[in-house]
Amino acid sequence: MKNIIKNVLKQEVVLALGCTEPVAVALASASAYSVVKGDIEKINVIVSSNIFKNAFAVGIPGTKNVGLHIAAALGAIGGDCKLKLEVLKNINSNHEKEAKRIVEEGKVRIDVDDSKAIFYIRVEVLTKNGLGVCEIKDKHSNIVYLEANGKVIYENREVAVGSSKVNFDLKEFKLLDLIHEIIDMKDEELEFLLEGAEVNIKIAKEGLNNSYGMEIGKRYKKMMEEGIISDDIQNNIIMMTAAASDARMAGCFMPVMSSAGSGNHGITAIIPVAVCAKLLNKDNAQLVKALAISHITTIYIKQFTGRLSSVCGCGVAAGVGAACGICYLLGGKDKEMENTIKNMVGDISGVVCDGAKPGCAIKLSTAAAAAYKAALLAIQGVCVPCGNGIVGCDIESTIRNLGIFTREGMKNVDRTVINIMLKKEYEFVC
Repeated sequence: MKNIIKNVLKQEVVLALGCTEPVAVALASASAYSVVKGDIEKINVIVSSNIFKNAFAVGIPGTKNVGLHIAAALGAIGGDCKLKLEVLKNINSNHEKEAKRIVEEGKVRIDVDDSKAIFYIRVEVLTKNGLGVCEIKDKHSNIVYLEANGKVIYENREVAVGSSKVNFDLKEFKLLDLIHEIIDMKDEELEFLLEGAEVNIKIAKEGLNNSYGMEIGKRYKKMMEEGIISDDIQNNIIMMTAAASDARMAGCFMPVMSSAGSGNHGITAIIPVAVCAKLLNKDNAQLVKALAISHITTIYIKQFTGRLSSVCGCGVAAGVGAACGICYLLGGKDKEMENTIKNMVGDISGVVCDGAKPGCAIKLSTAAAAAYKAALLAIQGVCVPCGNGIVGCDIESTIRNLGIFTREGMKNVDRTVINIMLKKEYEFVC
């Protein structure tokens, strides 16, 4: 099982530059263009509603622009499809200028279609040399189809298990069994996770020191310096987590270490744990175990809720992961870990995902604060009782209920959110 855990972590904890939904569109666009090249005449993009929602108002790295139109144009013009989720790593001001021209000329079209899959992207790039087509399905870098001028270059339409990159179903295991295996692993087997802490703390510091988004992290720092709030573990967790999201959602040209396909999940799963470990004077051996627990819990829950969902995954997945990692750092055992999960699900499971945007920073701060609170209360023996709402009598039933609530109970949420975004059915009130 240890090898399975290591493989999952190495597959699902990867660097990403920019919000992963528009970046995935840029990847598809870059891939479609790469097989035809030439002067661009038209870019047609079809995405599922979840992709549209999460790319509608989020900053594109290295630019002052937001949304799918510019992401698709940049991918085709300056993207490097070999870099996967860092596809926009090498873009420059000339690429941005050309991308804006293409968008302004009406050469980029975006449509929403949920008939293919919950997670679906199709980009058609028409140039003077012909038509390139790329499809991505189930996860952000999972290219399932590539075509050039009617000739199929690559095709693999098998659905990934649990809409994840891993080639087996984590739901076959009990979460505590996975956590026990992590605790028994050698420290050096998990040392690669330290890079994620370094990378994500780095972008958090960038968010603290410069003006990005809503400046939530920066404002927390100011309030601590002025004595308005205390300089304690919880407020430091909130400050650093929010600062990283401030920078990322505003399009900061720095990578983050993602978790389960999401950069904000990576921020939430990593930073609260890393900050807590530092302030509790824990060594790297304890930190890597806590990070591994956080990531594996996040990935495990996403197998039940889906890769993208109508509820905020930073709360119900990465937030729960962070809480479990913190619980470990606080000395929690099996019972405390179970209590932590129940406390989180009983607390913030109903937070809606209304797309990736600067406002995500305040939701991440909520998830981070709830994670620390859930772990502290669990250590004190506090637990949301079995049968309270969707909280079950054990870890598995609680997470299973969470999955049912997310997939079945929130079916119409995405369409309603998108309608509000597009001002189609509701008056938009500012």
